[in-house]
Amino acid sequence: MQKHRAHSGVRLGIAASFVFSSLGVVALAGQQSTLSSSPVKQPTSSLRLYVFDCGVLHIADVGRFGLKPEEVATTNLSVPCFLIVHPKGTLIWDTGAVPDTSWTPSGKEVTYHVVLPDSQERDVTMTKSLMQQLAEVGYSPADITYLALSHYHYDHTANANQFANATWLVRQEERDAMFAQTPPGVTQPSTYAALRRNKTIIIKSDDYDVFGDGSVVIKSAPGHTPGHQMLFLKLAHTGPVLLSGDLYHYPEERELDRVPTFEFDAKKTRATRIVTETFLKRSGAQLWIQHDFRANAKLKKAPNYYD
Repeated sequence: MQKHRAHSGVRLGIAASFVFSSLGVVALAGQQSTLSSSPVKQPTSSLRLYVFDCGVLHIADVGRFGLKPEEVATTNLSVPCFLIVHPKGTLIWDTGAVPDTSWTPSGKEVTYHVVLPDSQERDVTMTKSLMQQLAEVGYSPADITYLALSHYHYDHTANANQFANATWLVRQEERDAMFAQTPPGVTQPSTYAALRRNKTIIIKSDDYDVFGDGSVVIKSAPGHTPGHQMLFLKLAHTGPVLLSGDLYHYPEERELDRVPTFEFDAKKTRATRIVTETFLKRSGAQLWIQHDFRANAKLKKAPNYYD
């Protein structure tokens, strides 16, 4: 079911039980001309990181993040998605907040109203779909070797169903929560339901070396969710980068030592933050807080890339 509201664009509504798979065929068919005319992907001899703009999340209450309105530079949160291209394959890291199959890009901002299973509501503003941005750099979902989600919250899983051919890299406790009889309220199970059928690798170590050369490592970071994880990249020219998942949402959480009220385990979040800060000092890595609106705005977006 959908509900329309006026809000600097088109606002749509979704119910938690809405199943997107039936819409996927129509949406993908409509994208055939875009995909067929997309650039031909080129082999790479070094690691590349593409940053996709998957929207802006509008937050009404920063108190949920342990912050006061006067303490933050902006209440908006970015919603990025990432493509990692390695000589041995590709990895999609996080897939957005709104499924591509539920809205139509128009070249202008579209604001989508999300209703979660626990009745919480969110607004997300987008301009380009994830599939459109993938196509612009010469890739389709069928070209993706691995899919990894930092965690199961709805604003990271929206297009997971599109990557049916990818091998899913996930921790057992995270997968168990996602497919529990009653999943967590901040999930949209319909957006990742197809992952049940994906080839899956259950990550059992704190650090998982995706391509075996230490350049792409998934790191355990529990607390925000049971199996929350971050992604460490060794880029030849950019240097080492750590994609935060939701270890922090606002940079002010890090600066003021604040923890959101909705953590799965706040004590584990604090412990993970301590370990992470030590790792950053030791490795010299930049911490990219994925939801940091102002920092994300400064990143170059696909088709440009970091290497």
